[in-house]
Amino acid sequence: MTIPRRPLLAAPALLAATHALAQAPAGYPTRPIRFVVPFPPAGTTDLVARILAERLQARLGQPVTIENRAGAGGNIGSDLVAKGEPDGYTILMQTISSGAINYSLYGNRMPYRPDELAEVGLVVRVPNVIFVTNALPVRTLRELVAYAKARPGQLNHGSSGAGTSLHMTGELLKIEAGIQMAHVPFRGAGPMLAEIMAGRVEVGVDNLPSAIGHIRDGRLRALAVTTKVRTPALPDCPTTAEEGLPGVEATAWFGVQMHARTPRPIVDCLGREIDAVVKDPDTWNRLADLGSMKPDLTPDGGTSPEAFLAFVKDEIRRWTDIVRRSGATAD
Repeated sequence: MTIPRRPLLAAPALLAATHALAQAPAGYPTRPIRFVVPFPPAGTTDLVARILAERLQARLGQPVTIENRAGAGGNIGSDLVAKGEPDGYTILMQTISSGAINYSLYGNRMPYRPDELAEVGLVVRVPNVIFVTNALPVRTLRELVAYAKARPGQLNHGSSGAGTSLHMTGELLKIEAGIQMAHVPFRGAGPMLAEIMAGRVEVGVDNLPSAIGHIRDGRLRALAVTTKVRTPALPDCPTTAEEGLPGVEATAWFGVQMHARTPRPIVDCLGREIDAVVKDPDTWNRLADLGSMKPDLTPDGGTSPEAFLAFVKDEIRRWTDIVRRSGATAD
């Protein structure tokens, strides 16, 4: 799907594009930019990518075209970028799954290495939310734990795919609460949410942005968010720590990466533009309403290629330990 190009004669877009091009390498960009999203439409990865693509398009003066390449917990789309042309015209909407968790979860079956991708900028961090189908007779996370302990192995918990932060949050919940549930991976958040709303899967974990509409409309019952503090987007929903499980903490993240051999001036140029987008109040209002949290990688609350690189390295180390503890695999 191609996001419609905004008229460049509009004053704000023209000024933004002129500002961007003044800092960009000579002649860049001169043609459309391909934006690979390694998950299906309608999930959080896709939602964040479309908001970012719209703003980058206005700033850079070239179309930014979304291309969904889903599968293998984000690995298929990510590998496409890692093995593609390093010309600066293909970018990746990277996630915590294919950007950190999968390196240990898939082991020697991982199709690319961290050093095959270059960090450009972190866009948002988001809470995961634990919820249940309305048919399940529990209204708090404590009640879910008690219900599951009384019925070991009888409940299913859904995620958008093996290796996602949603899968691993479910594994953390089982470890910390001492309960047994069967993991049911789906090809994206959309199918998983539909099955839980239909009552065919009892428990789910999702990134808040893609689940929040269903929670607000009463089609799903939220039990807890997995961040240290409550989110303003869902203020009545307690944290996992408030529900007695402080070890169930997981913040999903979404950022941009490119082929590792992309010329550095292009990486730096796009890094500056992403930093400007996440600091834009109008953009941030849209993201915050979905439950997103700011990158906060730099002292001014923004992002940079260097800061994002350090962040990703820390995330890979952290999730390697969690995967080891959980015994989870991609199978």
